[in-house]
Amino acid sequence: MNRILSAVLFSLLLPFTTFGEADSTRPNIIIVMPDDLAYGDYGCLGNPVLQTPAVDGFIKESLLFTQFHVSPTCSPTRASLMSGRHEFKNGVTHTILERERMSLDTFTLPQMLKTTGYSTGIFGKWHLGDEEAYRPESRGFDEVYIHGAGGIGQTFPGSCGDAPGNSNINPTLWHNGKFEKTKGYCTDLFFQQSFKWIDSQRKTKQPFFAYISLNAAHGPHVVPDEYCQNYQGKTGISDGLAKYLGMVENIDTNFGKLLAKLKDWDLEENTLLIYLGTDNGGGISRKLFDSGLRGGKNSPYQGGTLSPCFVRWPAGNVPAGETCNALTAHVDLFPTLMEITGAKTTPKLEHQLEGRSMLTLLTDPAAKWSERLLVHHTGRWKIGTVEKAMYSKSAIQNSRFTLVNNQELYDLKTDPGETTNVIDAHPEVAATLRSAYDQWWQDVQPLLVNEDAVGPEINPFQKLYFEQFGGSPSPQDIQKMRRHLMSSDALPASNNKRKAR
Repeated sequence: MNRILSAVLFSLLLPFTTFGEADSTRPNIIIVMPDDLAYGDYGCLGNPVLQTPAVDGFIKESLLFTQFHVSPTCSPTRASLMSGRHEFKNGVTHTILERERMSLDTFTLPQMLKTTGYSTGIFGKWHLGDEEAYRPESRGFDEVYIHGAGGIGQTFPGSCGDAPGNSNINPTLWHNGKFEKTKGYCTDLFFQQSFKWIDSQRKTKQPFFAYISLNAAHGPHVVPDEYCQNYQGKTGISDGLAKYLGMVENIDTNFGKLLAKLKDWDLEENTLLIYLGTDNGGGISRKLFDSGLRGGKNSPYQGGTLSPCFVRWPAGNVPAGETCNALTAHVDLFPTLMEITGAKTTPKLEHQLEGRSMLTLLTDPAAKWSERLLVHHTGRWKIGTVEKAMYSKSAIQNSRFTLVNNQELYDLKTDPGETTNVIDAHPEVAATLRSAYDQWWQDVQPLLVNEDAVGPEINPFQKLYFEQFGGSPSPQDIQKMRRHLMSSDALPASNNKRKAR
C-alpha cells in the first residue's frame, strides 16, 4: 500500500482536454494562504471579535470545503501543496535544521504549470529551503518576492535564516536574485508586489499562477499600531492578542483589495481563486474562539490540521455560496490544477502524486467521493530519534474516525471536538487504521532524506545580504547559526551522513 493518502487515486494518465487548447480558456490561478490562523479566525465562521469583511463576503461568492486538511506546521503544508504528496515523502519533517528543505527530487506545482504555458510568481513565505538549489527561483517560480526562513527576522542553525535584523515593518526582501530594502508593512508589500506582477501578466494574455503565501499572522507579532485599533484595550484581549488580530484584519483588508483589482481588471470570471484559511492550526487566538476543535498548531488533532478552503471560479461553474463536506486536503490541489490546465502526466508524476483531483467536487459539491485515509504527523523529533517517533503526535483518519497517537479513537461525526475516546467500542476500526498507518510509516522511511543533513555555518540569506551590502554577521547571529555545533542533543546519532536530496 504505497498510496495511503488516497484510497482510490484518480487517474492522471490522460490530460483534461476541455482546457489547455488555447490560453484564453485556461484560468488564471491564485492561491492566497495566511500563516498560523485558527480555523475560526473569520467572522463568517463564527469568530465573535475579528472583523473580516472581505472573506465574509467571499464566502457568498465561493464554494467552501469544510473538511479540508493541511499539515500541523508551516513547511510541511507548503511541501505537500507544492508536491501533491505527504510532506515526509519530500523529506520535510521539521521547520528548521535542514529538515524544512523540499527534496530536489520533487517535481513542483509551478514546474508543472509552466509545462502548460503559465507564468508563475510567489509573494511572501517560501520556507522550503534557503540555499540556492532549494529556493523558489530554482523550483519553478519566475517572479520571486520573499523573506527567508519561516518568519521574518528568524535565524537558526544551518541554512534556515532570514536577512539580518529583519522585521515585519520595512523588511529587506529577496526579489529575483537580489535583496531590496523596502518601506512598509510586510503583508501590504507582498500583496502590492503581487498586484504589480498580475497587472503585467494580464497585459501579455499569458495565464498566470500567483502564490500569495503570507508570513502573517506568524510571530513575531510586529504590526503598525493603526492596524490594531479595533482590538486594543478591549476586555479580555491582551496587547499581544490585539496585535495578532490586527495582523489578521490586515490580511483581510489586502484580500479585499485583491478582489477589487480582479474586478477592475475584468479577471474575476476566469480566475480560479483559492483562499486557504490557514497553513496549520492556530495559536494565540484559540483562547478567544476555537470553533469547538481540539488542538492547534503542531497538533495531530483536528484543530491542528483543518483549514477552511474557499474556491471561486465563475467560468468553471463552481457554485457560489455552497459548501462541500468531502474529506479533502492540500495534496489534492496539485492534481486538481493539473487536470484543469491540461498538463500531461509523466511516469515521475504518476509515482509522486497521491492526492485526488477535486474537479468533480468543484462543479458538484455532493458528487460521489470515495472513502480515503489521511495521515497527520507533527514530525519535529530530535535528530537521530526517528525510530522512536512513529506514533508520537500522529493521527490517521478517514471521513468518520481518527486514530490519534495510536491510543485514542474519535468518532468525528458525533464528536468533532474529539472529547470521547471510543477505542474500546470500535477495536476493529482502530486495528484497521493502525495497520494502514504502520504500512505508511514503513513506506516513508526511505524518503526521509534530510534527517542527517548538515547545513552551512552561515545562513545563505545572511551570506548573500553581506555580499550585496557589505559587513558581516553579528556575534549574536553567529551564535544562533552555530549553536548546533555546540549542542550534543542536535548532533546526528551517526557519522554516516545520508546525502540530502
